[in-house]
Formats: sequence, C-alpha cells, structure tokens
Amino acid sequence: MPIATVNPADGRTLRTFDPLSEKEIEHRLATADATFRTYRTTGFEERARLLNAAADRLERDADAIARTMTTEMGKPLAAAKAEAAKCVKAMRWYAAHAERLLADERPDEDDVRDSGAESAKVHYRPLGPVLAVMPWNFPLWQVVRFAAPALMAGNVGLLKHASNVPQTALYLEELFRSAGFPEGCFQTLLVPSGAIEGILRDRRVVAATLTGSEPAGRSVASIAGDEIKPTVLELGGSDPYLVLPSADVDAAARTAVTARVQNNGQSCIAAKRFIVHEDVYDAFAEKFTDGMRALRVGDPMAESTDVGPLSSEQGRADLEELVDDALRRGAEPLCGAQRPEGFEDGWYYAPTVLTGITDAMRIHREEAFGPVATLYRVPDLEAAIALANDTPFGLSSNVWTRDEADVERCVRDLEAGGVFVNGMTASHPALPFGGVKRSGYGRELAAEGIRAFCNVTTVWRGPVRH
Repeated sequence: MPIATVNPADGRTLRTFDPLSEKEIEHRLATADATFRTYRTTGFEERARLLNAAADRLERDADAIARTMTTEMGKPLAAAKAEAAKCVKAMRWYAAHAERLLADERPDEDDVRDSGAESAKVHYRPLGPVLAVMPWNFPLWQVVRFAAPALMAGNVGLLKHASNVPQTALYLEELFRSAGFPEGCFQTLLVPSGAIEGILRDRRVVAATLTGSEPAGRSVASIAGDEIKPTVLELGGSDPYLVLPSADVDAAARTAVTARVQNNGQSCIAAKRFIVHEDVYDAFAEKFTDGMRALRVGDPMAESTDVGPLSSEQGRADLEELVDDALRRGAEPLCGAQRPEGFEDGWYYAPTVLTGITDAMRIHREEAFGPVATLYRVPDLEAAIALANDTPFGLSSNVWTRDEADVERCVRDLEAGGVFVNGMTASHPALPFGGVKRSGYGRELAAEGIRAFCNVTTVWRGPVRH
C-alpha cells in the first residue's frame, strides 16, 4: 500500500509520501536511543509541563487536525472534532495523575521483615524506545492513548502509523516537538509494513504496542516473542449487545444505533451483534431498524452527516462480501444491505440490519468493519450469554437490564475485557482498556496502561550492621 492521503469520499489521491530510507530509519533509531538516556531522568513535573503544552497546542489545532482526519479516513467531521477533544482530555489526565500511578509501592511491613529486609519497595522505571504500530480508524486517539502514558513514564515513542493517514502521523510528531519535548522523544516513521520487522528486531527498540487486525497482531507478537520483547495488542472485536426483558427498550435501541455506527461502523469496540430476549425482541427490532434507516449518509465534512464513507475501497469490498455471503445463506435485511444511491464516487455503504443469522454464515464469526448490524432473538439469559461468547473475540460487551441478578451473571460469565451496563462501550483514561481471546492481551489506559512499558523493579535493603 502506498503512503498516501486518498480521500475516501471521492477516491482522489491528494498527497503521496516517500518512505524513509534505511539511512533515515537508522538516524531516527539512534536519535530515540540517545534521547531516552537523558529524557528518562527528567522528573514528573517537567514531563507534565511538556504534555500539558502538547494538550494546549492540540486544543488550538483541533479544527484543523479534525479536517485532516476526515479527509484521510472519512469519519464525520463532528466525530473527528470529538476525537481531538478526547485526546486533549487524556493528555491532561496523564499529566495530572502519572506521578501517583507510578509512585513507589511499599509492601506490608510484616512481609518486609519476613523477607529479611530492613526496607523494601517496588519502583517503576521506563524501559526505553517503544514502537507503536497504529491503525487508521482513530488516527489521533489510538496514538495519544499510547503516547501520553509512555512519555509520562519516561519512555520515548516511535510511531509506525497506517499508510493511509500520513498527514495525521506527521502532525503527531510535530505536535510533541512543538510542545518542547526533546528531539527524538516522539518520532513518526513513514515506512511500509514490510519495514516493521527490521525496526522491531533492532536492539534499541525495547517493546511494541499494536492496535489493528488479528494478522498484524499475530505478526508483531511473533517477532517480538522471538526477540523476547514485551507487547500490548488490541485487535479486533465483535462485541455483543444484550437486551434483556427488564431493559429500557427505547434507550437501548437509541443507543444501539450510535454504538453500531460510531466512526462509520469502523471501530473495534462498536457493538456488532445485537442479542435480544424474545420478550422485547419485536419492539427493539422495530425501533433499532427505524433508527438505522433514518441515519443521514453523506459528505463527512458536513456537520449534518451521521455516516460517511468507509476508509477504503477494499474495506467496503470486504464488508460487502460478508453481507452477500449472509444473504446467500438465508439472512434477511431489515434495512440497507447495499450501496446507497447517489454516491457513485467514494466508498459508501448503507446502514444495515441483518436478521436470521446462523453459524453457517461468515458474519457470525468474522468482524463486520462497517455500519452492518446482526440481530439475534434468544429465549433466555443462558442462551444470550452462550451466543455472546460464541465468537473468537473478547474485546468488550454491552448489557441492558434493570435486574441486578442479570448484571452479576453477565459480569461473571461474559468473556470480554469490559462489561458496559445500560450504556455503550467507550474508553476513558481512568479505566483500563483491552480484551481477551483473539482481541489481544495487555491493557491500555489507567494504571495498567502506564505500567505496561515500565521495568517493575523490586528494591530490597538489608539491615545495616555497624
């Protein structure tokens, strides 16, 4: 794939970029390594000052970078602006809380004495240059949720961004540089995917984080494993959305529309499989389908647009294959299941609801990355949980109910990294984020996220003898 800005609303290539040469890559790796030696010794107050300066700059640039994101990957402009604001919030949160999250921890005094020590503590130290392999769907947020904690921990970052969002990638490097971070603290590597292995195997790169597809995660994890380097992976998701008999059906259906089509449906944590108890199925299906049908598809730069184009022609083709396979095998479309009329240019797909899904259909097992929902009817909570877990993924889940026993059962038995009750899945800097099964491992955000790339050091001091 060329490194280029291609507008998904009309398919026009706007800018292309030459990949870095081997010599340029070497220079950036050497710079990252040298910068880490000094940056690691800075205090939290200085790091927070720099990160707050970056947040201030991003806040000023929000409208411009939002337009860049929309141009490069097609998300509605309003959503792009919200993404920029979320990044500002996360940067300020980590600037305020990193010192507390990484404060020395002291074991119980009885345990210290039992170990034969006069004192003992756990200390968190930065690891070094971390390679971040990031996707196009949230081109600002995915990077900032890695970069903010990593920089506050004293690490430095190397960004290999998706090849279709190069201008956003370059902006991120300039953002941290202009905020005053030392040269080499955060660098963008405009390189093809084939260059990742060599970079990750370089001795100066100590760890990696990846958000993206399962094949990409498998590749990075295997290389890092061979080199014995830690990784955090956030991969795909096919999140269940359970609607149980005591649910507020109106609220559940209204929220379900947003949960499915956020970011034009191209979100790992978007609800994708809607599993509804038979007692409320008909009411939910009608309200949900009406809501999906009413969405405004159009120019992503228009403030009135709800759903813009998919990010690429291949992405739309992949989605169409899943839908067509389901239709051939007996699924019924309640709305959509086609390209919308009037959009000959660009990679648009109509908001779609499919029912009659069986396990013979690919869409039952594979992630639909676009505005396509699958709707299931179940007889009871047992069946709902079994169906929710019948997936190779385990990123997050949603449960709508007023029954506390239902909540407790779902929290206990749903195989996912999150259970969101009476609301849609969202990420927040104070809450750990990640999945299980083929959705990856490790956690981003919160204390877990900032400690993911730290050397957790035991400091033991024996009795002083005079």
